[in-house]
Amino acid sequence: MKRIAIFVASALVTVGVVQAQEDASSMDELLNQISQGQARDNAEAREREARFAQSRSEQQNLVNQARAERTREENTSARLEELFNENQQRIADSRAALDERLGALKELFGVLQTVSGDAQGRFNTSLTNIQFPDREDFLVALGSKMAGANSLASIEEIEQLWFELQREVSESGKIVRFPMDITLADGEVTNTPVVRVGTFNIVFNGGYLMYTGTGNVAALQRQPDQARFTNSAADMVAASQGELVSFGLDGTRGGILALLVESPTIQDRINQGGIVGYCIIGLGIFGLLIAFVRWIGLSSASRKVKAQLKSDTASTDNPLGRVLAAYEANQNADTETIELKLSEAALKEMPDLTKGLLFIKVISVVAPLMGLLGTVTGMIKTFQVITLYGAGDPKMMAGGISQALMTTVLGLVVAIPMVLIHTLVSGQSRKIVNILQSQSAGMVATHSEKHG
Repeated sequence: MKRIAIFVASALVTVGVVQAQEDASSMDELLNQISQGQARDNAEAREREARFAQSRSEQQNLVNQARAERTREENTSARLEELFNENQQRIADSRAALDERLGALKELFGVLQTVSGDAQGRFNTSLTNIQFPDREDFLVALGSKMAGANSLASIEEIEQLWFELQREVSESGKIVRFPMDITLADGEVTNTPVVRVGTFNIVFNGGYLMYTGTGNVAALQRQPDQARFTNSAADMVAASQGELVSFGLDGTRGGILALLVESPTIQDRINQGGIVGYCIIGLGIFGLLIAFVRWIGLSSASRKVKAQLKSDTASTDNPLGRVLAAYEANQNADTETIELKLSEAALKEMPDLTKGLLFIKVISVVAPLMGLLGTVTGMIKTFQVITLYGAGDPKMMAGGISQALMTTVLGLVVAIPMVLIHTLVSGQSRKIVNILQSQSAGMVATHSEKHG
């Protein structure tokens, strides 16, 4: 391998010399070229050495500067650390001295911070905040100042907090009338006189108002159904100074009023029953109409029958008169024929006397069954909701349960009166039928005695 390398190098040198000989016109010129090339190479080498030496010197200077900077920074870090430790110690000593000088005042300021925070939360939900909205800024600034622990509350600030608390107590026992912008149930904003009853209620001529907590007052979406509450609100607004009026005061500051507002009305209850509930109500109304018509008819028939009992002349405007007319038309016949004719006349009166009674009875039986149907459908709906969403949220099941319960209630509400009405109407009908039967039997007996 070494011989091959030597051979290749020799061949390259030979090729170079041959090429140089071809470029040069004579050997002297060739020698001159070689000499100039060596001189040029030596100059470039010396120049590179000089640049390298200069670069090395610069790099060394940079290293020395970096080392010096590191030393300065280390010294600065040590000095700052020592200063930090000294400041920490001074802070600890200053805090200890502050705690010692404050003594019992430290507990006072702690209580002051707590009271200011509680007062801020209470005032934000108080009706008096409508008239005194500027006190919130003071309480917020005082709470921030006390929480910082860098400054203490001044005597003026403590007195101001005392004043705000006392003013809240005083205003809670006052009835104040003043105008302000309110939001009606339909979203319209209007300026109208309002009356604040302590910290319990605020009303206007249209009923009760609700404080939203942001300085705005809005009318309830639905006023209480009880007229005594809404009337008392109007009376309170219209009352003059010193006049005593009856007023529905909510001592819970809106809790009871919210329950009254959220409680469903009768219409809401009916709507909860759904289609089944409407069918039950319609069936009940129809049954009441039939019962009313039959009661009027039977009452009129009963009065005419009683009048007929006192009269010797048969009248065809009542059942008993028509039975007597049948007897008079066949009084010359034998006893058996008379009995048959009277029975026939009495039987002809039975359909008119018992008409509609069976339907009333059917309604009294069908109504609870329809309520049971609504109960079953409502429970099916509830179980479907449970299957889809689980039983974690009772509100999602309330609709089905309400429907189930309301249809049952509606069925009973219709069935119970229908049973009583059927008893009364059927009793009236049986009374007339008994009179017809007793009179028929008496006429047959009288005829039998006369004709042996």
